[in-house]
Amino acid sequence: MAVHFKDYYETLGVEKTATAEDIKKAFRKLARQHHPDVAKDKKAAETKFKEINEAYEVLGDPEKRKKYDTLGADWDRTGPQAPPGWEHHARGGPGRGNGTDYEFHFGGTGFSDFFENFFGSGKPRRGGNPFEGFGAGTPEPAGSDVEADIMVTLEEALRGSRRKISLRRSGNPKVETYEVQIPPGVHEGQKIRLAGQGEVHRKGGAAGDLYLRVRLSQHPDFRVDGSDLIHDLQLPPWRAVLGGEVTAPTMEGEVRLKIPPGTQNGQRLRLKRRGMPMGKERGDLYVAVEIVLPKELNAQERGLWEQLARESRNPAA
Repeated sequence: MAVHFKDYYETLGVEKTATAEDIKKAFRKLARQHHPDVAKDKKAAETKFKEINEAYEVLGDPEKRKKYDTLGADWDRTGPQAPPGWEHHARGGPGRGNGTDYEFHFGGTGFSDFFENFFGSGKPRRGGNPFEGFGAGTPEPAGSDVEADIMVTLEEALRGSRRKISLRRSGNPKVETYEVQIPPGVHEGQKIRLAGQGEVHRKGGAAGDLYLRVRLSQHPDFRVDGSDLIHDLQLPPWRAVLGGEVTAPTMEGEVRLKIPPGTQNGQRLRLKRRGMPMGKERGDLYVAVEIVLPKELNAQERGLWEQLARESRNPAA
């Protein structure tokens, strides 16, 4: 099955020389624009949101970006320049101890074939029976387990959901479809097990299992820290000094947040039980304050800042 190259730079609308900050800004802008909760065409937005997330999953990670860039600087003129070992990596490699050799092609996981093949999903997880070939009385040989990534949005992780995924094995035109239960509170790296849906052993032993490894999609407004959420809030200096109320997002919608007078840069304001589920409880949402200073001042503004400097009682001024 042909693997089509994905131009992640084009997806995010940035140059190949873009800085990490440029990539983050581009992702946040596009993710807000195409988030399924706000878009009118939710079906199209969901597809675009997944594409944006996949691109940021790679370009927002220095190691993945470096690996991606090894495809070659001239791929846009000569086609993808696959690095050594691409073919073996894309196949997932043979299952150890049973002689099987499968490609697994997934649908509905939220990741493209390109991502799955190049970044390690759909690979055998472990071999079959380690005692195979050591005489009678040993356990029945078993096929290898298989792992694949599944992209889960924070909304799905908060409320739980059901997803349909499809799987096609190499050499078999049949497409297998499964309904996967994503439980509320699922976290990054957690594995959802589909028993008996891994590799089939060539000698007729039990099939291995399929494990779907959860990858939480990036959100334009929140970062995840365990069961807590973090929202970066930019404040002008006068709001931090004087205090007041601002609007802050939560997973359930916007709320009014009180800013105490004298709020410091980097200070975190806590909204209890507005985070992700953890058993019967929920984590917290922390609003991390970033005080943004003006980069340019007109004459009037500069005069006001100079007056403030003269009248300031802060000895450090």
